[in-house]
Amino acid sequence: MQISSLDAAGQSGMRRGAAVLLEILRSEGVDYIFGNPGTTELPLMDALLEIPNVSYILGLQEASVVAMADGYAQAARKPGFLNLHTAGGLGHGMGNLLNASVSQTPLVVTAGQQDSRHTISDPLLFGDLVQIARPAVKWAQEVAHADQLPVLLRRAFHDSMAAPAGPVFLSLPMDVMEEMSGVDIGTPSVINRSSVAGGLDDLAKALTSIAPGRIALIAGDEVYASDAAAEVAAVAECLGAPVFGSSWPSRVPFPTAHPLWCGNLPTQATAISERLSAYDAIFALGGKSLITILYTEGPALPPGCSVYQMSSDVRDLGRTFNTPLSVVGDIKASLQALLPMLRKAATPHQADYAAQAGQVAQARRAQRAEAVAEAKARRNEAAIPPRVAAWEAVRAIGPDVAIVDEAIATSSDVRLFLESSWAGQYSFLRGGALGWGMPAAVGASLGLGRDRVVSLVGDGAALYSPQAIWTAAHEKLPVTFVVMNNQEYNVLKNFMRQQKDYLSAREGTYPAMDIVNPSIDYQAMAKSMGVPSCRVTRASDIAPAIEASLASDGPSLVEIMITTG
Repeated sequence: MQISSLDAAGQSGMRRGAAVLLEILRSEGVDYIFGNPGTTELPLMDALLEIPNVSYILGLQEASVVAMADGYAQAARKPGFLNLHTAGGLGHGMGNLLNASVSQTPLVVTAGQQDSRHTISDPLLFGDLVQIARPAVKWAQEVAHADQLPVLLRRAFHDSMAAPAGPVFLSLPMDVMEEMSGVDIGTPSVINRSSVAGGLDDLAKALTSIAPGRIALIAGDEVYASDAAAEVAAVAECLGAPVFGSSWPSRVPFPTAHPLWCGNLPTQATAISERLSAYDAIFALGGKSLITILYTEGPALPPGCSVYQMSSDVRDLGRTFNTPLSVVGDIKASLQALLPMLRKAATPHQADYAAQAGQVAQARRAQRAEAVAEAKARRNEAAIPPRVAAWEAVRAIGPDVAIVDEAIATSSDVRLFLESSWAGQYSFLRGGALGWGMPAAVGASLGLGRDRVVSLVGDGAALYSPQAIWTAAHEKLPVTFVVMNNQEYNVLKNFMRQQKDYLSAREGTYPAMDIVNPSIDYQAMAKSMGVPSCRVTRASDIAPAIEASLASDGPSLVEIMITTG
């Protein structure tokens, strides 16, 4: 009778490195390994047979694997674990690994490495994984012996969550995974990172010294990571202040139905400065909220506008703009400590703050009503405008279904129309490298307990990691893929139109920016992966198609043909 490695461990304490790794994952509360296996992963795949309560989620390409783990980690609010295949697989995943780094998503990234006993002979699939990964992760290291696995893996889980959160990388040589070890894996450490910032009394005095109506809040991605939406809302209500989202967000971390929510900031410095010109100060919660894309003359911050900040990442404070006072600490814990001081300091101006809050809410309602009226007025046009598609989609999705958005042509309108009390409803491609959205939606569904998720994706972005459709079908996940199809790279054309000296803009000719001749058949693509689909060419059919998909048990795809503007 053959004795398994776990049986052997019970008798002698010896088992393979792959079994040690899985024991550690199980103790760290890992539910899923996201991966695409190759020869160097064979010891791990074999060991999975003996650890049935860690599930392997198969992605058909490593770019999809990384984004699935990213979407899972964001939704589940804990590190995602993934396993790539050698240098080639790590290379495939680098774009989405950079996305995860920019979004500060906690990931423990591993990759199978060639057997170290013959790396001197330059074997097939060998590469310097540590050096390849290093630019996209917090740190990278190769495991030299199976006995090192407990320390290095637990360190990876800890450091992925420490501010600033982000991916870490471990290279796993095949011989280390096969090596027999009697190492004690120990137990997970408990680390409380809810540190309260210092200087809060001074911050309360500074914020309340600004005239009512002259201060705005910016809710950055870190508000979501800290689960601090309620505390941010309380601060905004106390000061009667509008709440803006980041210019290029990973999350909308504030309830969009809240009367003080004023939407996301624009992506050009001049436009951001114009939007903030009515304020003497901003209170930025979380770092990197004023991200710009194309260069425009002048800073994003208007002259005379002071910046107050709160973040758990000390590197973000005062990084770009001078600040009279910024504080380091967990946002949720620090705001809970700040609020009593703030309310006390704000008492003399309570009526003014309340009046200002009413004005902000009224302006927001008017802005949204105007956008809704425009969408309704254009609903019967022969071709579907992006704003109409966004309105109909958001209306059909409702306030309680998670949205993972990578449809750049409609994303600003989607965020404009959101109206939900759930601060976790919406996530977006902060890193900017396409191919994140569809697999991230698959991971998000798993992170939400296999709950319903809608993936909004542009037609161009859908071609980067369409393999995610297969994984959704294989796992029977209720993910609705909504492809906003304008048959072009519309955002690039719009950027070129803004450059008046570009010949393309003057002649209306844009090389390599049209996805036609031939056009992509998204219905055939979905069918080939076992997913039902439909194509929508009339605005009145958008909501029924999405609602029918949401009522189904598994994944489906809805293609919406939209105009270019």
